[in-house]
Amino acid sequence: MVASQFPVDQRKKIIFWGIGAAVILRIIFTLLTAYLLQITGLRLIGGILLLYICYKLYKDVIKNNSSDNENIKVDNSSFIKAITTVILADVTMSLDNVLGVAGAARDHYILLIFGLALSIILMATAASLISKWIKKYRWIGWIGLIAILVVAIELIYTDITLFL
Repeated sequence: MVASQFPVDQRKKIIFWGIGAAVILRIIFTLLTAYLLQITGLRLIGGILLLYICYKLYKDVIKNNSSDNENIKVDNSSFIKAITTVILADVTMSLDNVLGVAGAARDHYILLIFGLALSIILMATAASLISKWIKKYRWIGWIGLIAILVVAIELIYTDITLFL
């Protein structure tokens, strides 16, 4: 969205740096999240965070709103500002993505790496197609919402049973 406001040569650079930053952020967030989810009590917090994300997604699915990224405004006179905007937008999206993947994978690090790699590949290649499918076939959004809800409940349940 941000990159579309620039000439083709700059657009390619913005997309390149945006995807590069996304990969690095996801790796950092994944390693950090996988480590933190091993600590008793933090799975509960992670589950509550996922419930909040679920609530936000529920509102979007119900209202069929456009994503938060489409509301980002950028001063198209600055190439650096555009890259910064893309990276900041990705920070907010990476954290919830990684929390979901790490929560679903639990201690299975192969699944964690697979989920991370799959999310990066999908982000880089099929994001606009998936977005169109979700708008056209609302049930896809509901399936994603239910999957996140299940992971959130499992994280919360796992930690609560450790305290009881």
